[in-house]
Amino acid sequence: MISFRHFALRRGSRLLLSDIDLVIQTGWRLGVVGRNGCGKSSLFAALQGQVEPDAGDLDLPAKLRMASVAQETPALPDPAIEYVMGGDEELAAALRDELDAQARGDTEAMARAHHRIEELHGYDARARAGRLLHGLGFAAETHETPVKEFSGGWRVRLNLARALMAPSELLLLDEPTNHLDLDAVLWLEEWLRRYQGTLLVISHDREFLDGVITHTLHLNDGGAKLYTGNYSAFERLRAEQLRQQQIAHEREQAERAHLQSFVDRFKAKASKAKQAQSRVKRLEKLAGTEAVRMERPFRFQFAVPDRLPDSMLQLEEVVAGYPGQGDEPEAVILRDVRFRLEAGERIGLLGPNGAGKSTLVKTLVGELAPLGGERKAHKDLKIGYFAQHTVESLREGASPFEHLQDKAPGVGAQVLRDFLGGWNFAGDRAFESVDGFSGGERARLALALIAWDKPNLLLLDEPTNHLDLDMREALADALAEFDGALVLVSHDRHLLGLVCDSFWRVADGSAEPFDGDLDDYARWLRSRGAATRKGKKEKEKEKEEAEVKPVVESPEERRRRNAAQRENEKAARQRVKKIETRVASIEGELATLEATLADPETYNGPTAEMMRLGQRQTELRREKETLEGEWLELYEQLEA
Repeated sequence: MISFRHFALRRGSRLLLSDIDLVIQTGWRLGVVGRNGCGKSSLFAALQGQVEPDAGDLDLPAKLRMASVAQETPALPDPAIEYVMGGDEELAAALRDELDAQARGDTEAMARAHHRIEELHGYDARARAGRLLHGLGFAAETHETPVKEFSGGWRVRLNLARALMAPSELLLLDEPTNHLDLDAVLWLEEWLRRYQGTLLVISHDREFLDGVITHTLHLNDGGAKLYTGNYSAFERLRAEQLRQQQIAHEREQAERAHLQSFVDRFKAKASKAKQAQSRVKRLEKLAGTEAVRMERPFRFQFAVPDRLPDSMLQLEEVVAGYPGQGDEPEAVILRDVRFRLEAGERIGLLGPNGAGKSTLVKTLVGELAPLGGERKAHKDLKIGYFAQHTVESLREGASPFEHLQDKAPGVGAQVLRDFLGGWNFAGDRAFESVDGFSGGERARLALALIAWDKPNLLLLDEPTNHLDLDMREALADALAEFDGALVLVSHDRHLLGLVCDSFWRVADGSAEPFDGDLDDYARWLRSRGAATRKGKKEKEKEKEEAEVKPVVESPEERRRRNAAQRENEKAARQRVKKIETRVASIEGELATLEATLADPETYNGPTAEMMRLGQRQTELRREKETLEGEWLELYEQLEA
């Protein structure tokens, strides 16, 4: 149990948190949310003992084992898998003791070290570290690669794997999904749901939070308020509180009408496309949260394009990749890409990091020339392209006003200031140097500079990195209203689900349309992983059978074995039937709960009842996920 009593924290002259009274129970998975600069990371620093409270007390259990993700990764020559294993410091020390004792020839010390390693389950540590690396997207052949040879994004993943490797009762994760692709995010969700300790996580990925957390801690205006349930439940309860504070009814109704217009706009497509149905469900999930949405500090928009050609961009039998340099051959990433983009299309690209999503986007932009095939673009095509290097290319020392002035030298100062104000760079903020801007503020400025050009096609590669939840919601609204075409790469499922009408899967050297929504993609990933595991087990079994001499089985033994197998199969089928019955019952109860939570009248009742409903919804979703996992395993056994 962790407790804060009259806790206060300052950063310089600014009071971040004041008079916080809070108890975090053992085993909670707590999402810490709030706007950028509200004190989330500072709270983590206080828990780690890196900063002292300015007032009050913070009590942690004695001998609490804590794990967190390191901010820096030294350029070490150590293999990646050994660096990850080093996250278990006690085990690493025991392994060193064993090596030292072996070097000295001290058999007694070797025996003690060996016993300690066994206690710590040390002899399967390499396999555990390998599973973590695999889950986070590291190919098997890279496990022995020196740490210093990985790029910055992959080193961040190594630090995450190292933190997950550490035995802990308290795990602190600050934006763990940054630098992860959607496949790795889904794997991390599953891992964290099985974590036995107390988890505190800061994230701006609402679907990740919904899938992981059991409680939400909202930091706002120096205070901290605890809510039971995931992020969606928090939004509903927060909306109720704001409604009780008499937020203007007219503004709330206007936002509700705004949301409903999106639902109505896409319901016409719902009968034709599963993706559109999924999008409508996500929009309807926001019902009842209008007050929270109106509390957002700003909203922005992409201007209506001057021209919108019907056939915008085409790739015909394209080979995408990177040309050779010197003696090095060309690097082919994707083959035979046939991609056609029409006016108004909204496509999300799915697939693991390194599969070629960014390569495809660069080829669409024209930044990479096709190695084969042809790229055709309409003469009126106007592309707005966002990638990480777009943020990094902002001029150090220059202000937002100077950046925009460079793009529009003949435009009046007031016009430029009004435009920047719409992107939350109002007043003196428009003239401050970007040197002091956060990553989210830099990304917002980069998007503003793109919007100024009035593009009719937006190609966005991970635009939400470093953006807080408010900014992500504002971006989702702006993209939903955008009249042009859109191609989006993002690990933020909420954004993908709200703004994309169709998806393409980029994997195994090809890019092709994906017939399904994001839930279907998650199921495809799980089935693909199950197929891979099944293939691996079959290979291992074949190897064992090749190595072991066949044993002659008597007819009586064969009958007993077949009878036992039939009994096991019968039990498995009965369990499958029970699971299917229970899942159907859960889905019925969830549908009733969701209908209740979507009804505005529900929020006129007691807050305690709302919390009970949110908690029950979370429990049912978790039970359903567990049962579906068991069902999949049993189904694989029966198929085998």
